[in-house]
Amino acid sequence: MVTPLPAPESFRARPMTLAAWAALPEDEAGELVDGRLVEEEGPDAVHEVLVVWVIRMLGGFIIPRGGLVLGSDAKFVVSVPRGRKPDASAYLPGSRKPPRRGPIGVPPDIMVEVVSPSPRDARRDRVEKIHEYAAFGVRWYWILDPQEMTLTIFELGTDGRYVHALGAVDGIVTEVPGLEGLTLDLDALWSEVDRLGPESGEGPLGGVDTV
Repeated sequence: MVTPLPAPESFRARPMTLAAWAALPEDEAGELVDGRLVEEEGPDAVHEVLVVWVIRMLGGFIIPRGGLVLGSDAKFVVSVPRGRKPDASAYLPGSRKPPRRGPIGVPPDIMVEVVSPSPRDARRDRVEKIHEYAAFGVRWYWILDPQEMTLTIFELGTDGRYVHALGAVDGIVTEVPGLEGLTLDLDALWSEVDRLGPESGEGPLGGVDTV
């Protein structure tokens, strides 16, 4: 078993303004919660396979139609004390688009989060962000859970709250809420995950394999 390393100082919650958070260099991670910089989820290979897949699926469908898809470093000001960085986001054709520079205050049509194994990260995606993204005005919130092998899509209701719009485990999804004509092959997605190596790496952290 690999013992987690202690969080670096930059990840420990510390007071920060929205302007300072927006100005952080690209290589300094963290989200802003109630005026404090907090640690983001630690992505692993499974997480990255799912993020690449969802960006590929959304991009291939939305971009040719005039929409936009953003990656995981886009910074959204979801409320005055909170800034989030979803794993992916998308603006549909005809929607108001985000600015070229700086933090984004224009809600996308879709936000996507890939759930990490940590209970803290799972709670953040399933409890905290579901309320924040609804209040921000994100119409569809996708949650991909590689542990449960599920895709869940919530749709913003007229009362400003999310309602369950889709739940899928496997097979081919032919009716994706808000994206008529898009097909999602979940079997192919989980097959991509299965191509990864063993559950954990071998050797000490920081070691370099030589041939």
